[in-house]
Amino acid sequence: MSISIKQLCVYVALLAVGSSLGLWRSYYTNQPLVTQTVQNPPVVPTNLNPLYFPSRSAGVNNLNFIAKAAQKVGPAVVRIDAARQVSSNLPDSFENPFFRRFFGKEIPIPKEHIERGTGSGFILSEDGQLLTNAHVVDGTKQVKVTLKNGQIYRGQVLGIDKMTDVAVVKIGATDLPTVKLGTAENLQPGEWAIAIGNPLGLDNTVTVGIISALGRSSSEVGVSDKRLRFIQTDAAINPGNSGGPLLNSNGEVVGINTAIRADAQGLGFAIPIEIAQRVAQQLFVKGKADHPYLGIHMVTLDGELQKELNQENKLDFEVTETKGVLVVSVVNNSPAAEAGFKPGDVILKVGGKLVETATDVQEQVELSSIGKILDVEVIRQGNSNPKTLAVCPESFPINN
Repeated sequence: MSISIKQLCVYVALLAVGSSLGLWRSYYTNQPLVTQTVQNPPVVPTNLNPLYFPSRSAGVNNLNFIAKAAQKVGPAVVRIDAARQVSSNLPDSFENPFFRRFFGKEIPIPKEHIERGTGSGFILSEDGQLLTNAHVVDGTKQVKVTLKNGQIYRGQVLGIDKMTDVAVVKIGATDLPTVKLGTAENLQPGEWAIAIGNPLGLDNTVTVGIISALGRSSSEVGVSDKRLRFIQTDAAINPGNSGGPLLNSNGEVVGINTAIRADAQGLGFAIPIEIAQRVAQQLFVKGKADHPYLGIHMVTLDGELQKELNQENKLDFEVTETKGVLVVSVVNNSPAAEAGFKPGDVILKVGGKLVETATDVQEQVELSSIGKILDVEVIRQGNSNPKTLAVCPESFPINN
């Protein structure tokens, strides 16, 4: 078979191309493998800002009214530690003649011991006049007063008034922080109430609530020996809060925290600041407070009580009225006796103001002046026309 020169040239060309491809493939397959790492750009959130911690100065401008009140008043609230010497009385059984004959001269002698208590108070003046509760400092003449900054002073008890549970203390200091006094007369139930004190020994504790009610009588609160109406609040008040301030939303003192009901939660009571201030002024000046006194025992009448008194013959007279304040008895040689009060009188007005309850009468008498005539309008049995009695209150007799 013969092959032309043209065909031979084509074969030679094809062979040359195949050899070139083989050499090219061999070159690249024998080269070392190079790994290339591709790094993706970091993912950064476009809206992410650094964490922000407000500075102390910036926080001051963002405080709520409670924190502002606490900052303003807290330095003027003090802790009062009192110690009193008490003795344990003998049980009544030891007074029995049998025991006296058995023990003879060896009847056990009552042991005396020191009773310690902690309460609160607040500073009225830069020169160290303090206000607190009478029951906090009762039975002692000197107390330990600790300020919020840790300074400790010896306090002198200048006077106490058990009838309103108010007491005043003086410490030897100057340039002290003081509270700002407000008014309780315009308070309304539902307003904010802030209490500061030392409950259970936890100094400068702040609690908050509302004014729950106003004008609670001493009998309602369970302290019938007091002569005032209380502010009721649900701001937490615990043992040790006694004597501390009750504040309004402006940080003004509207009352002195004084009592809690042991049988309930969320019920605290405070002395209106107007009463406390009036009593405190007398205590600072003369060491005691005078309370006007008439000398009558009275009850608030209603239809049910009238029926009960008449049916059970509890009194020496028949009760003819169904409302008003009934005079049950008159103390001998008292201002009321001298003015002509009689059992069975029903009081309608005191000092020209209508009264509906015994607490109303007590309140109006408390506002009167000792030694000045006070007009009292009554209805006397057998006479439907009111009668006005002019009585001259005396200072309440207190047996210390």
